[in-house]
Amino acid sequence: MDPRQACLACLAQDPPALFEAALWIAAEHEPQLPPEQAQRLFDSLAHQVAVALPSGTGDAERAQVLLRRMSELGFAEDDQYPLRPRAALLPQVLQWRHGQPLSLALIALELARRNDITLVGVNFPGRFLLRVPSANHLLDPATGRRLYTRDCRDLLARSLGPNAELTAAHLATASAADMLQRLSRNLRELHLAAGEPLAALKDAQRVLELGPPSASDHLARAELYHTLDCPQAERYDLERALLLSNDAAEQLRLAQRLGNISVLSKALH
Repeated sequence: MDPRQACLACLAQDPPALFEAALWIAAEHEPQLPPEQAQRLFDSLAHQVAVALPSGTGDAERAQVLLRRMSELGFAEDDQYPLRPRAALLPQVLQWRHGQPLSLALIALELARRNDITLVGVNFPGRFLLRVPSANHLLDPATGRRLYTRDCRDLLARSLGPNAELTAAHLATASAADMLQRLSRNLRELHLAAGEPLAALKDAQRVLELGPPSASDHLARAELYHTLDCPQAERYDLERALLLSNDAAEQLRLAQRLGNISVLSKALH
């Protein structure tokens, strides 16, 4: 079974083996760092966190202690510029203890699962967050800070602009597939920025396998195929993006690009 198949098999379990699936995503790019090796790193971390967790308190308190303990052990958001793919590859995050909020959240979620803490992910725009379902606040996976409604509005404004309105959809619980798809999108963009289009293509293809794709997902893969000079594959994704798009201006641009590819193909033949 190759890493992609192993990832999808983990996702198909009931409940999904989220953390292991994320390790298999990393194995697609780093075969020299197999999941077994990363699991050993994680086991050591899990012991250091477990001994610090209080007993006799609710999940909200224990989850915050868990995140603060991670921070004490050196886990933090990676602020390197430009951000490298290692910020989203879990074995690297476990080793260097710096990563994107989603990567830190995936580690925290597995620690919570092992310690019987009910903690879920929230697919918030611009920054992945965590929540204990019974609590009236969210948690920042990088710091453990509590985030209330006003904090969430501020975060949303930074991500989507000052006119964005906070809705229930922004605070919805993320499924395992949602999280893996977002992780794959993050890796796609990081590999592309690092000048690694073939690695980015792996991530772009995985995005389409993990859940319903958006027009922008197909457009992102079309751009990679354009970079790699694969016009027929580019055409397929442009056609899919055109079908999924609800933006009239974008539909016009996509139709023009498809027309240009058709002209180019005729010229080459």
